[in-house]
Amino acid sequence: MVLDTQSIHAAAGVPAVTAGRDPAKRVPGRKRGLAVDVLGLVIAVIVLAASAHDNTAGIALLDQAAGHTGGTVRKALADQGFKKQVIAHGAGLGIDVEIVERNPQDKGFVPQPKRWRVEQTYGILKLHRRLVRDYEHRPASSASRVYWAMTHVMTRRLTGANTPTWRDPQAAA
Repeated sequence: MVLDTQSIHAAAGVPAVTAGRDPAKRVPGRKRGLAVDVLGLVIAVIVLAASAHDNTAGIALLDQAAGHTGGTVRKALADQGFKKQVIAHGAGLGIDVEIVERNPQDKGFVPQPKRWRVEQTYGILKLHRRLVRDYEHRPASSASRVYWAMTHVMTRRLTGANTPTWRDPQAAA
C-alpha cells in the first residue's frame, strides 16, 4: 500500500469551515489523501481541510485501510510529509510504515521507486473534470467522487473500452 496527500483548490461555494490553506504549497482548499495498492487502485480516501497536517491524513488512511482490507495490509510506503506518529500508529495496527527518503541530489519532481503508483493514480483521477477542483460542500461527498471516478477507471480497464476522442480517426468517420 502507498500513502500520499494532494492539496487541491476549492471552488467558491465550498464552506470555509471545511477548507483551509496549505502553508507549504500555498493552496487554499482541501487536502485529499489516498491509499492505493500496487496496481494503483484506491483502497482508502480521506478529505480534510488543506491546513491539516499529513499525519492527520495518514492516521485516518491507515485506519480506513485496516478496516477495509480486514488486516491483509502488512506494509505501507509514505513520503517524507508523514512523520513518526504515522509509523507508530501503523505499528499499532500491524502495518509496517516505511518513509521513502528522497535523494538529496535530485532536483524537481523525480518519481520514487514504488511510490510513483500513487502519483500515477492522482494523474488518472485528474482526468475526471469534477476532481480537478473541489466543488463539493461536504468532504464525504468529495471522497465519494474519488470512489466514483476510480470505479469508472476500473470499469474501463476490465472491459477494455475507451471513450472515443477527437484524435481517433475511426470515431470521426
